[in-house]
Amino acid sequence: MYNKEALLKELQFKAIRSSGSGGQHVNKVASKIELSFNLDQSLVFSEDQKQRLALKLQSRLTKHGVLILHCDESRSQHKNKSIVIRRFLELIRNALLIRRRRVPTKIPKSVIRKRLRNKRKLAEKKANRRRPNLD
Repeated sequence: MYNKEALLKELQFKAIRSSGSGGQHVNKVASKIELSFNLDQSLVFSEDQKQRLALKLQSRLTKHGVLILHCDESRSQHKNKSIVIRRFLELIRNALLIRRRRVPTKIPKSVIRKRLRNKRKLAEKKANRRRPNLD
C-alpha cells in the first residue's frame, strides 16, 4: 500500500502556543502542534493514490494541496505530536480505503409466498367482520 516510515519523514511539524485560557503555562510553552503534509510533492504515494486522496480530502486541503492538522489537547508537546500523527495516519488510511459495492440480495420465493399467504389471511379475517349481505 504505502511505506509508513517514509510517509512520516515527509511530515513537517511546527510547535506553537495554544490559544485560550490556561494561565501562565499557556503563555510561555509552545505545546500546540501543527502538522503539515504536502500531498502534491509526496514521493510515497502513486499518482492514483494521490488523486484518490485529493478527492477524499478536498475539503481539508489548501489551494496548494497541503493538509494541515492541529492538536492542542494535552499540555505535553510530545503527546500532542503523537495524537496528531495518529489522526493523520487514520485519515490517510480511511481515504485510501476502497469500499466494496453492496450487492443487493434476492428475496427468496418462499418469503414472497409467505407474505402473500399472510396478506390473504388478514383480508379474509377482515372480510368476515363485515355484515353479511342478505339480498
